[in-house]
Amino acid sequence: MRNVPLWVYIAVMALVTYAIRALPFVLVRSRIRSRFVRSFLQYMPYAVLSAMTLPAVFSSTGSAYSAAAGCAAAVVLALKGKSLIVTALAACACAYLVDALITVL
Repeated sequence: MRNVPLWVYIAVMALVTYAIRALPFVLVRSRIRSRFVRSFLQYMPYAVLSAMTLPAVFSSTGSAYSAAAGCAAAVVLALKGKSLIVTALAACACAYLVDALITVL
């Protein structure tokens, strides 16, 4: 196998990243009128973030029960409109307490 310099890999990654971000601007010049497509594009970041985050949430603790309890606490607090720091701290505390209870029992 040939020894390729590191800068070649970095250049290829930069080109691919730029192409992915620039192609939609080049290909779609007019305003998107379809409500379905606009709605789809509007919710895409939330779907991608959820798909990346939820598996990590459920594999972060040693038990699926404590992870589910922390996730449930976070969802409830987020729906009640609590701040991000309060939600995160309460979810961590809930997961820790459930994990401690599982360990004791």
